[in-house]
Amino acid sequence: QVTLVESGGEFVQAGDSLTLSCTASGRTFSLFGFGWFRQAPGKEREFVAALRGDGTKTFYANSVKGRFTISRDNAKNTVYLQMNTLKPEDTAVYFCAARFPGPSGWTEKERYAYWGQGTQVAVSS
Repeated sequence: QVTLVESGGEFVQAGDSLTLSCTASGRTFSLFGFGWFRQAPGKEREFVAALRGDGTKTFYANSVKGRFTISRDNAKNTVYLQMNTLKPEDTAVYFCAARFPGPSGWTEKERYAYWGQGTQVAVSS
């Protein structure tokens, strides 16, 4: 069992930066790959970014590529999502998720076994 707790969501202005954190407890942190997903009101939960367990490869949705960066600190059992140049369309609840290692499916929410409770990000224009 892995417990994930997100933090860092805020109300910000367009163009601002924000860093979300996801702290994991339970099984060995370094075994897992992690992803960030988001869900806006009335919309499906969508993929944002992912990072393999060994940290050698990252994946990003086209809508955030070049603006968002996912990273991890194994010593702190924490995964981060650095978000720059935020836009109103980035407004959503952001979820951290953990998955077991695998060669594919990093953008698919069905591949993730553990989820946090979410943190709200609101970006005003």
